[in-house]
Amino acid sequence: MTQLARSSSRPRLLLACGVLAGPMYVTVALAQAFTREGFDLARHPWSYLAGGDLGWIQTLNFVLTALATLAAAAGLRRALAPGHGARWAPVLVGVFGASMIGAALFPADPARGFPAGTPEGPGTVTLSGILHMAVGGVGFLCVSAACYVIASRYARDGRQGWAWYSRITGTLFLGSFAGIAGGGGIAWANLLFVAGIVALWCWMSLVSLDLSRSLPATTITEGH
Repeated sequence: MTQLARSSSRPRLLLACGVLAGPMYVTVALAQAFTREGFDLARHPWSYLAGGDLGWIQTLNFVLTALATLAAAAGLRRALAPGHGARWAPVLVGVFGASMIGAALFPADPARGFPAGTPEGPGTVTLSGILHMAVGGVGFLCVSAACYVIASRYARDGRQGWAWYSRITGTLFLGSFAGIAGGGGIAWANLLFVAGIVALWCWMSLVSLDLSRSLPATTITEGH
């Protein structure tokens, strides 16, 4: 007889985590950026929010967003298979998610007057700060690459609009990361990186939603 063996509810749920990850991360980070004493979006990267007495909020934000991103990576594997990008896109997004856990474990060094009471200037570089930059850099490069991999998949599927959107997002984010890596606290570099972060998370949400909608409603198999 015919029975319902498996629905697409699990991959849809995983991709729903990808839809929600960005709005959660950006909302929590911006809420802190506008309310915490001494924080300046033009001078301080969001990673600095993990310092000080309220730093646990951003640390928790990193961890929860990381878990949602890892779930989204698993959903991508199901949504893209079989076909181009089914292997590398989930791996790259998964590494990005794992890098956020690393960022939570190794907080950025206090600098440039934040948290409040920190002296101006670049501050003291510690092992935690070095590891924070290292894991962040790996994650940012991987998620930028994921944009191009998924763009290639969309192009192969004849969805040129989504392909160009993914390429533009990857390029913008990669450029904004390069700017802040070499900008050293310059206002335009910090603000460009904020724009790059928002653009990336919007892309993650929209791609997760699009792929979720492309999943079949059910899979039917024969059984007894």
